[in-house]
This record gives sequence, structure tokens and C-alpha cells, in this order.
Amino acid sequence: MKNRIPFTALALALAAAFPVQAQSNAEILKELQDLKAKVADLEAKLKAQEARSPTSPPTPQWGMTPEQARELNRVAVKTEALEDAVEAQGLKMFKINGFMDPTYLWNQRQDRAGFQFLNPVALDGYNYDNSYFGGAYLDLQKEMEGGTKWRLTLVPNRGTGSVIGEQSIVQEASVSVPLGSLQTRLIAGQVPDWSGYEYQQATLNKLITHNLLYDFTLPTLYTGAGMEYIRGKWWSRWMLANVNTSKRNAGEKAPAFVYRVDYSRGEFQGFGFAGLHGKAANFRADGANPVSGEDYSTRDTRVNLFEFDAYFIRGDWTVQGQVSYGTQKQAAINAHPETGELRDSRWTGVSGLVAYKFIPRWELVGRFDHVRNNKNGGGLLGYTVADDRNGIGPSRALPTADGLVDCTATWVDGCDKGANRSALSLGISYLFNLNTTLKAEARYDRANLPVFLDVKSGEYRKSNAVFGTSVVVSF
Repeated sequence: MKNRIPFTALALALAAAFPVQAQSNAEILKELQDLKAKVADLEAKLKAQEARSPTSPPTPQWGMTPEQARELNRVAVKTEALEDAVEAQGLKMFKINGFMDPTYLWNQRQDRAGFQFLNPVALDGYNYDNSYFGGAYLDLQKEMEGGTKWRLTLVPNRGTGSVIGEQSIVQEASVSVPLGSLQTRLIAGQVPDWSGYEYQQATLNKLITHNLLYDFTLPTLYTGAGMEYIRGKWWSRWMLANVNTSKRNAGEKAPAFVYRVDYSRGEFQGFGFAGLHGKAANFRADGANPVSGEDYSTRDTRVNLFEFDAYFIRGDWTVQGQVSYGTQKQAAINAHPETGELRDSRWTGVSGLVAYKFIPRWELVGRFDHVRNNKNGGGLLGYTVADDRNGIGPSRALPTADGLVDCTATWVDGCDKGANRSALSLGISYLFNLNTTLKAEARYDRANLPVFLDVKSGEYRKSNAVFGTSVVVSF
């Protein structure tokens, strides 16, 4: 009401300012009445605005009815409550995923066919026809405020913890802590090996089995600490770590240095390389020198590994390749025939894969591998004795003038050569839905020496055939 007197006085002053000589008293009165009516209308609108309480329903906006506006308010309140509950329970930035891949496999030389699922690696060993497929995988990841990451991956019977012989269900247990920025991090824990173009997980591996380099020339896991760097298109990692063990034994002190560097050249292609330099378990050193009596047991020896891999993925095409070199001191299958001294193992290998989606849901895959392993009777990383299932080592049926000789039992000329190995795999996969993939693979393995045992006939052959199918269901 305080605004009424000034406003009325203003109106009267305006009216008095106009010339009235030519106007009659009736005309002047009419103009004053019109001005008063306008003032009264403005005062009424002001009172209506002041009378509206803060708790009154909001004026509908963007075409909302009052009921819709109330519903929007209820949704906003519930959303805030849910966000508070998720954060209070530690579920913010928490991710769970996993998969299962029951597998059916037929093996010619092993004379067996059947399903493989959750079978313990510790009971059967790690073999190319019994590697990581046929398992269940559960991955838990958490990112905290500030960028610290925590990861725990569980794989019963079929994970890295089982492959190294510790019968652990832990595949990976690692932390990543940013140091100053999210692109520079401290990494620590148990980490699966990061070498090569193939991944362990069935959801990322195009075929069922793995290539020869993956199975026989690369480490399984690292336990240690190191750094990770991301600089533009470059991604680098390194660790000081134990190789294939969660702790070192008495008398073992020096960790190995492991690393990987990746470069993404563009949207469709890139390359990477990885290496390992240091000491690791030598399973060949499991006894004493038969000549000198020197004890070889519990001896770790130096390992040097290096591999280079590259990829091209565009549209329906995938092309991947890898070359590898490795050596381990005193780990060859054959010792010196005269002195009994252990000798060094050495190998080189190459692997290539091509895949093409001829229909969006259907993909054809071909892969070829070759490992040259003939030095000192052969010997690969972790495979330091003759293996008639995987086809590693000297001839088990070497032709001589006196008949066939098993070089693992008798030494004759020619027994110092290990078998070179090759494998050709052809496969097809069908994406049934976003979470389910059906796979089939036919694989042919060959060696230049008779090193595959045919368990049905008891004879040694130069080749073996494997056929498998699997269904991969992920979430």
C-alpha cells in the first residue's frame, strides 16, 4: 500500500501538466477516472503475486501439468536418495562382469572326446588342448575418488593361479594409483602376462585354442610393482616382479624386469612389444649332474624374452601377427652327452591370424603358427622335458640301422635335435545375441619329428588333429 500515494500523485501531476484550456471539466474528469482504473488494476495484480505462498505448486512449465510437475519433483528426490545409497554402500564406480564357456573337444592322438568345463589344470597340466578355455570368469573392478583403481578377477581351476601350480582361484589382483595425474600410475599386485596379440579371455579370443607362442613361449603371470604411463598414442608399462610365482624361495633374491609398450598409430592399426629379462624357475634343474654330482635342484636361471606384435582392424577384417624370441640358461631338454652339464634352450616363433565377417553375425578365422625349437633337444619356457602330448622335445622314434630309437631313453647321433612345431587352425563363430557367441575350430598340429604319442596304438606320430566347439555367454 505504500506505493499507492506516489503513483496517484504522479498521475495527477501528469494530468495537470497538459493544457486544459481547450478541454471541458467533463473531459478532464474522464481522463482522471481512466488513470485511476489502471492504477487499481496494477495494485490488484501486485496483491495476487504477494499472496502466493512459497509452498504452492509451481507454475507448469514446458507444457507440464501440475501433476507432472509434482511427479518430476518426486523422481528428483528418489534419484538423489539412490545416489546417496550407492555411494554409502561403496558401489559407486563399481563394475562386475564375467562369462562362462563350456567346451566340447575331440583329440585324435589322445583318443578322447567330450566336454571340458572347470576341469583343474593342476591335475592335467597346461596343454594346448587344455589351456584356459572351458572355465568360469568373474571380474570385479572398483574406481575410487581421485582415480585409484582396484581389480580382482576370479577363475576357479582354469586361471593363472591354477596354471602356476598354486591352485589359487585368483586370476588377477591388482591396484593402480595415479601419481600427480591419471596418465602416470603406480601399479602393483598379481597381473597376467601382457605379451602377444591374443588375450586369455574367451570373449576376446577369436578361436577356442591359443597359438603356439601364447601356450609355450610366454610367461603366465607377474607378481610385483611398477609404473604405467599414457602419453598421447603411447601406452607403456613395466614391473619388477616374480615370474609365475607369488613369492620367491630361500636363496632367490633378484626379481625380473618385465615391460610392454603399445602404440596406436590410428583408429584401425597399431603395434606393441614386450619383454622379460631376469631369473625364473628352471624345471630342468630338478636333480644332480650324473657325472659331477653337482646339485641343480631349486635353481632359478636367467630368462630373456622379447616379442613384437601388430594389428589391423577395420570393418569386417581383422589381421594380427606376432614374432617372438626366447632363451633360458641351462633349460634345454638334453644335457651334454659327455659331461652331463645342462645346456641353454633357445627358440624363435611366428604367429598370424586373419578374420573376416562375411555376414555381420558370422566370422571366419584362420591362424598359422610356427616355433623353431631344435637346439639341444628342444626346450621352451616351462617345458624342459620331452612332452609327447604337446609335441616338444627330441624324436621318440628316430630311425637308425638298429631300428627306431627313443631319444629320451638312449643317446645316438641325431638325438640332439628338438622338434620344430607348427599349427594351423580354422574356425567360425556366430554371434547369437549380444551376450552369446557360438564357436567351432578345427586344428592341425605338426612336428618335423615323431613326438606325438598315439595312446591307442602306442606309436609316435608327427601330427595331431583337434576339433572343438564352445558356447561363450557373458554379462
